[in-house]
Amino acid sequence: MSTTRRQWLKTGATGAAGLAAGSLLPGALKDAMAAEAAEGATGAEAAAKAAASAPGSAGFTGEVAHATHYGPFIGTVKNGRLEKVVPQASDKRPTPMLTEGVIARTYDKTRVAGPMVRKSYLEGFRTGKTKPALRGKEPFVQVSWDVALGLTAKAILDTIEKHGNEGCFSSSYGGWSHAGIFRPNVLQGRFFNLLGGSSMTSGDYSAGAGQIIMPLVLGDLEVYSAQTCWEQVAKHTEVLVFIGSDPNKNNRIEYTVADHEMFPNWEAIRKAGVKCISINPQRTTTDEVMDAEWVPIIPNTDTALFLAMSHHLLVTNRWNRDFIQQYTVGFDRFRAYLEGKDADGTPAKTPEWASRITGIPAARIRQLADLFASKRTQLAGSWAIQRAHHGEMPYWAIVNFACMLGNIGLPGQGVGFSWHYGGGGTPQSGATPPTGLSQGRNSVKKICPASRISEMLNNPGKEFTHNGSRYTYPLVKLIYNAGNNFMSHQQDLNELIRALQKVDTVVVQDCWWTASTRWADIVLPATTTVERNDISSGGTYNINKFYAMKQVVAPVGEALDDFEIFRRLAELCGVELGFTEGMEPMDYVQAAYEKSSAAKIMPFEEFWEKGVVTLPTPEAAHSWVRHGDFRADPVKNPLHTPSGRIEMYSATIEKMNLPDCPPMPKWLEPAEYLGNAKKGQLHVVSPHPYMRLHSQMANAEPLRKTLRCRPASRCSSTPRTPKSAASAMAIWWSCTTSGARWW
Repeated sequence: MSTTRRQWLKTGATGAAGLAAGSLLPGALKDAMAAEAAEGATGAEAAAKAAASAPGSAGFTGEVAHATHYGPFIGTVKNGRLEKVVPQASDKRPTPMLTEGVIARTYDKTRVAGPMVRKSYLEGFRTGKTKPALRGKEPFVQVSWDVALGLTAKAILDTIEKHGNEGCFSSSYGGWSHAGIFRPNVLQGRFFNLLGGSSMTSGDYSAGAGQIIMPLVLGDLEVYSAQTCWEQVAKHTEVLVFIGSDPNKNNRIEYTVADHEMFPNWEAIRKAGVKCISINPQRTTTDEVMDAEWVPIIPNTDTALFLAMSHHLLVTNRWNRDFIQQYTVGFDRFRAYLEGKDADGTPAKTPEWASRITGIPAARIRQLADLFASKRTQLAGSWAIQRAHHGEMPYWAIVNFACMLGNIGLPGQGVGFSWHYGGGGTPQSGATPPTGLSQGRNSVKKICPASRISEMLNNPGKEFTHNGSRYTYPLVKLIYNAGNNFMSHQQDLNELIRALQKVDTVVVQDCWWTASTRWADIVLPATTTVERNDISSGGTYNINKFYAMKQVVAPVGEALDDFEIFRRLAELCGVELGFTEGMEPMDYVQAAYEKSSAAKIMPFEEFWEKGVVTLPTPEAAHSWVRHGDFRADPVKNPLHTPSGRIEMYSATIEKMNLPDCPPMPKWLEPAEYLGNAKKGQLHVVSPHPYMRLHSQMANAEPLRKTLRCRPASRCSSTPRTPKSAASAMAIWWSCTTSGARWW
């Protein structure tokens, strides 16, 4: 039997010394041991033969259970190659991303074949003449893993020695590379923290503004929070409002394993007779599935709409005084702003005022406000509406409008910002999922907001404000990027390319040639999800199934899994034992399972054999209502806001004195939108693709055919300057309805 690294560490010095002394044993004992060794050799040969045909080996033929962001599946393997992907029975709505995309991207021509180093970097790393201006322009040289990791370790240690740990910057965040516990951004954090830490990305692009403002308004991130159980919506909701939200499309993938449990529930909500309204610049798949009434709106003007509806409730005396008094603070200040009596001198936020901004007729705005006030209404805000200039304002305006309706915390009513994500609306099991390795403590306190990498690189030492606090940018000389395509995240890629010339080394650890790998100095090829063992849970919120992510095929090319890459780097940097703690990846998989709720239901060995375990969901979960406990008793169950109540006006934000974030929701004109568009300008709306997870699956050839833009007819917009946002709406409307279609 072969000795694993973990077993060797356990053997220790005593065992090693005993083995070395074998030549000094008496003859009979030596003969006996020789015979045992010969038998062991035969056993080793048998073990090697078995390993050569085991799952994940080059010679394996059979079926293996695995799970991904796109769903759980059974993979059919023939002679070591994945031939077929069949969804597991637990997947309620399989998609082609799973059945076609997983295979296609595993063997796509964009896979990184082996460790690569940019030509000039390899030639000039000793002298420092690495010619960073040639990134993205010159060829790579394939090298051995020893060379690639040696160069990487040297660059890291040299940077720390010359510029301190803050000189190393992690652009890895989000963890969307795969669904398991060995996410590369976590492993990277663990490795760097053993060396003293690194500068880090703060926040994310998914909900960067929402996750900052909501804790001060509702006491929770909200964007990643569970939603009211769907059964309460089907039973109590009369009107469901999608505000830029498209759950039918976006719930096709999840942060963990997408089992699509919410899809049949959406159908049940529709069949229950819930009226759906979609406030959106474009028609969505959810609109079609839910037979939603479409209210087209000029992009980035949702704040004005909800302010105007709030004003209408105020002047028609349809606002809930009792709720305002018992559950909120700051209404008087917000009311003054609505009435045009605020110190900023802006006019009353009437429907006529908002109509000129949103493109929605004033009569329609009044009609919507009256409808929402007269019916049991659930507001479902999207992340999309906060991914814009002044993105904090629409979320806050929606919450304040819901406060005036007075329905927050009631069954099937109120406000939520995660109906489109993670199966929002599924009942929660309350289970403890499998969790991965700890990152430890990062001693470096330097950060960079996710959207400001170019600004950071160009302005080391510059002060900036983030979440009301002051920071200074670090002087970054090394960027390490694992499982993340940072080159596709910044607003001006040409600016980022120029800024990268100030960085000595860019290391990218990925499976494929992406924009980030192309602009790297060192490329470390990682295995895909099907080329390693891992574990995950099904459903971001329900967490009622745990999946074995068994290795399906052997690594493609010279790829190594992320754990092994960082283990080898840790070894070179002298911190291997701290990184592994003497454990192998499967040890961590089992440990994660043993600490989860499933360990009480099924032994790990049985779980790993079956590939899935289902956990019970408490009966109470089916009647759970978001903010319900707060509604029932705001004194006993206060929110985690400074006041313990919903803050329609924030004294905390007022003290920050931020010029671009007032202490209550206000209409702040975006730097760019149709209301201030110049001649010939259009507003491009770029929703999440139907067949991708961010840019993932772009290299799955069967899916690419469905992603290409095929103009069905001529766009009819004319190059004229709009006189107002409403007239701009007409130009935009003629373009979106003319037939230019994304397939």
